[in-house]
Amino acid sequence: MIHSSSLISPKAKIGNNVTVGPFCYIHDNVTLGDDCYLDSHVTLGSTTGEVVIGKNNKFYGGSVIGGPPQDLKYKGEKTRLVIGDNNTMRESVTISIGTAQSIGETKIGNNNLIMAYCHIAHDNTLGNYNVLANLLQLAGHVTIEDRVTIGGLSAVNQFVRLGKNSFIAGASMVNKDVLPFSIAQGNYATVRATNKIGLNRSGMSEETISQINRAIRILTKGSSGVEEALTRIKTECEPLPEIHYLYEFAKSSTRGLAL
Repeated sequence: MIHSSSLISPKAKIGNNVTVGPFCYIHDNVTLGDDCYLDSHVTLGSTTGEVVIGKNNKFYGGSVIGGPPQDLKYKGEKTRLVIGDNNTMRESVTISIGTAQSIGETKIGNNNLIMAYCHIAHDNTLGNYNVLANLLQLAGHVTIEDRVTIGGLSAVNQFVRLGKNSFIAGASMVNKDVLPFSIAQGNYATVRATNKIGLNRSGMSEETISQINRAIRILTKGSSGVEEALTRIKTECEPLPEIHYLYEFAKSSTRGLAL
């Protein structure tokens, strides 16, 4: 299952039933879980840092996973990249390890699809079931929660958070936090609507979607400022877990909201 042209460090830890295609390179401090697939010309790890990869991940041609961060402050510290299970990284995806000046770790969860030519910079945190379309560029310290979809040719600034079940339209430039359950678009991106189709597909009830829509409209259209909107959400919306989560997300934003 390992092509003769590939180079694998004897110090790397390789799981069972792993396929490694031609001209791949796996560095010393790499742990690769069971049932993973490397297509061709894939590089895992580097001379610095540690890369830990779970089970059943697929890496396609030209991907560089766990390279040094593109950060002038980085001086070869032993930071990490941790990837969960069942992720797909398509052609020429690049993912950097973390930096010592931040959390020291870049983290990818489970069941994510990362399409061709995406870049995930140092100290990013991605949750689960996200879809990142072609040529997305993530700066450092970005947090993407669960079930987020980002259209192609988009870019996200440092320290931005994208809330659960949000949808970012293609060719958007995101420089502020995007509300959970919302659709954002533009340069710079602003929240345009509630992601009703996505929420419906996720199995949410019509009543929950209606309350979420009400809260998002209060934030985006019905108030003179975020503080007033949050007060109204507390008094006018049903005390559902989703509303509490949206409220806390908005309240805790330090980057500012994309409104």
